[in-house]
Amino acid sequence: MSGTSRRLNKQDCIDLRRQLTDLGYGQAESEGEESFAYRLHPVSEHLRALDPRVVLVVGPRGSGKSALFKAFFSKNRDLAAGVSRWMSKARPLQNESDASEWRAAYPAGTGFPDTQALAHGVLSDEDAKNVWHIMLVRCLADRLDERQRDALRPILQPPAVDLAELLVAYDTASPTGALDDLERRLQQEDSRIYVGYDELDTLGGFDWTLMARMVRGLVAFWSDYSRRWRRIRAKIFLRSDLFRRHAGMGTADFAKLAANRAELEWSDAALFAMLVKRMANTSEQLAAYCRSARIRFEKDHVLGLIPEIEEPREAHPLLERLSGEFMGAGKKKGFVRNWVLAHLRDGNNRVSPRALVRLIEQAAGKDAVNRTLRPPRLIHPTALRQALDDVSDSHVTQGISSEWPWLEGVKERLTLDRLVPWTRKEIVDLFDADWMKTWGPREGLDVRPPVEQPADFVDYLIDLGVFRQRSGDQIDVPDLYLSGLNLRRKGGVRRGPRSVKRA
Repeated sequence: MSGTSRRLNKQDCIDLRRQLTDLGYGQAESEGEESFAYRLHPVSEHLRALDPRVVLVVGPRGSGKSALFKAFFSKNRDLAAGVSRWMSKARPLQNESDASEWRAAYPAGTGFPDTQALAHGVLSDEDAKNVWHIMLVRCLADRLDERQRDALRPILQPPAVDLAELLVAYDTASPTGALDDLERRLQQEDSRIYVGYDELDTLGGFDWTLMARMVRGLVAFWSDYSRRWRRIRAKIFLRSDLFRRHAGMGTADFAKLAANRAELEWSDAALFAMLVKRMANTSEQLAAYCRSARIRFEKDHVLGLIPEIEEPREAHPLLERLSGEFMGAGKKKGFVRNWVLAHLRDGNNRVSPRALVRLIEQAAGKDAVNRTLRPPRLIHPTALRQALDDVSDSHVTQGISSEWPWLEGVKERLTLDRLVPWTRKEIVDLFDADWMKTWGPREGLDVRPPVEQPADFVDYLIDLGVFRQRSGDQIDVPDLYLSGLNLRRKGGVRRGPRSVKRA
């Protein structure tokens, strides 16, 4: 199987399916640098995130914010250079200096105040701004001269958990002057320092008011200082819903910051290219399989094989090679090339890259020992349908365990009326009946929704894409969340036991 000319037999296909079960779903934070680089797909449309003038990098859950953050704020500068070099083929970076530094200011491990310290010390947006100012100085302390570090010792020396002490010291310290001096030195060196912020939804634990206050404080701080400092630049990676609901300050400086934000969006072509890149860099055999579907690649010494896919139709031959042309015996069941993305879209018509990866991994696993498929087919359409439920289950479970712990409460309450769609009044009444009970995944943990009223919570879920607004005041749930929330459609066929046996 070293080339593309030899015909595949059934054992070859079994080997390829085994390799398809490990395309790196959900591993961006933990995998090694080489593997991460080979699986990372640099999307040229995301290039604006690297522009020195862009401070806010906004994208929905699963849009690749943390992967891009890791690429540029890790210590592996070869990886950052590789991504930058490849993305720059579409549009050169504007006067970017190779001497620039990239520093992660959050998350920053033990170097940041814990939730308890924030809850006691951050009582207003202004307090939050001051905390971020203190944390910036601490992040850049090694770039200050000895005289400045001595002067700022009261806010540099105490541990971050002693936030009350730091805030008292901040009132008498003058960190802005020290950062102004650093700005002038960077100007002379023709260099920049980029300070990065990611995973801001973790601030405050389950205290959404505190989290919102910290987000507003961070955005307000950089709204104030982004024009003052041109060489000390921020990159704030922020979930779209947090940006829309919590970041706005109504000031002219914020309006300029927001207007120049970078949005991380994925076209259908970029999604398919991401999937193909992961496949081709998993093994030489899978790369040959992709080439047999007329996929062409360029080779990068850091990023590996990068597919040349500019239009979705350029990936269609590979999808048909994987699963055939139709989802059943004929076109009445739909085309595979259309079905794959259509059933992964959330209520806002977006597809998460990791959901697509998960679909193929799970489908390949279900067909792991299926010898009824004729080569070169690797995945039966029935396996794709069954894998969609697995994608939904893991998508909801992951949301509960990380960004949206209150989603467990949504799931629990919806079990009382599992048939979708509902009218808006039906779902508001359902939430209202148990509104004051905990929405958390564990007994004794008082998790609350991030809004105050049931009707607002329905709007919030529509905004996130968990629900979809239909005509006639109908609320639907997209397939991406249907199985994970233990729901089914009215008039649908009851799901039977899952099986990998097919004639």
